[in-house]
Amino acid sequence: MTFKELRKKYPEFVYESYAWELKGKDFHLSFCFKNGEIEFNPSVIIKDVPERKIDKHVLDNLVFNLGMIEMFSYWKATCSKKIIVKAGKLDKKQIDWFKDVLLNGMGQFFYENKINFTALDFVEIISEGKPLTKKGKVTKNGILIPIGGGKDSAVTLELMKKFKKEVDCFALNPNSNIQEMFKASGYSKMIICERKIEDKLLELNRQGYLNGHTPFVAYLSFLTVLVSILFNKKYIVFSNEDSSNEGNVKWLGREINHQYSKTYDFEKKFRKYYSDYLVESLEYFSILRLMYELQIARIFSYMKNYFPIFLSCNESQKTYSGTKKKTGKWCGECSKCLFVYMILYPFLSEEELLSIFNEDLFAKKELLPILKELIGEKEVKPFECVGTRKEALVALYLAYKKSPERPVLLKYFEKEILPKHKDWETMSLEVMDYWNKKNFIPDYFKD
Repeated sequence: MTFKELRKKYPEFVYESYAWELKGKDFHLSFCFKNGEIEFNPSVIIKDVPERKIDKHVLDNLVFNLGMIEMFSYWKATCSKKIIVKAGKLDKKQIDWFKDVLLNGMGQFFYENKINFTALDFVEIISEGKPLTKKGKVTKNGILIPIGGGKDSAVTLELMKKFKKEVDCFALNPNSNIQEMFKASGYSKMIICERKIEDKLLELNRQGYLNGHTPFVAYLSFLTVLVSILFNKKYIVFSNEDSSNEGNVKWLGREINHQYSKTYDFEKKFRKYYSDYLVESLEYFSILRLMYELQIARIFSYMKNYFPIFLSCNESQKTYSGTKKKTGKWCGECSKCLFVYMILYPFLSEEELLSIFNEDLFAKKELLPILKELIGEKEVKPFECVGTRKEALVALYLAYKKSPERPVLLKYFEKEILPKHKDWETMSLEVMDYWNKKNFIPDYFKD
């Protein structure tokens, strides 16, 4: 069915209820979403929760709000015009906040499905439940570091070594790479959370219902706030860099950004939201907001013990709605693989690069269209967690200067791109010496 047919058949999506309970040491939570005759019941388990007295109303509020962001993954199947929230009560500011995240965070989904989401009445959120307003508190200076398994996580783990005794790592459905990264980091504890996507959603995806990107870091943000209350952790330290602020394409008068929920804009809005509605005395921020991806790659180049462990290729973790198995290795064919290769190339030896990627990606002619997208030669930057077009250009320039040979992608750079810009050295310094002062890093971590 088309977008219009789906909205007609499924005019209302209902967030019916949430539930949570402590089973042994594990915190179990679940949600009920209804869409016509379809019912979704996704679940989450937070493992090994310590004993701590927390007001039931505080947990109700946190779980309910997590359900609001969880809902996006199921609402997108039909894009129902009305979202009826029966599980709890949202005031007008909260409704506006979630609409803003939905429209900005799902821009890629709308773009790829060619859905015009700009009308004022595109989606309406109606809240009918009981008020949930009790805010939680954290009382200790504990630190929570979410680990994703890529180079950014590794850099954050190393930067935070000064505070090692206070740190707990956090992982959602950790794969072997994340487990190995945790072991290599030397930290003593990792909080594990298991999230299960409803099988019915995967079946609908296979049947051709609407599918696409949702703001995953927004989900992680709400989840880690809940975890911070359960484990009494004051600081939530993400690894989102300045590069995420650049969008992928302009469409229907809006900027579409695959990484919206990693941006400074989302971080600022989320800090305001949780302070107003969820928890007091909490600090949520990104320690890498100061830098571009290329600068982070330079730091990472000194962390050689992580080279055999880290994995940034998202293709390696995709199942395509349960139709394929995860590969767990660099594919060497996607924009993320090429971008990471590009930004590491200036700082790693040829042997080190081959040990990670198993091939010279600059020698693969079939990657030329992706290269053009990364450096701004095409209108749309790849919908992946990649850096800015400018730093991609600088990475290529630094690679070109370093390489005694000219594999096919560097030959293209030499012939077609190098003459287009006169002052490459100035551009390189602007990127490599960049230091973004717009960040929320607390004084506790500044030095």
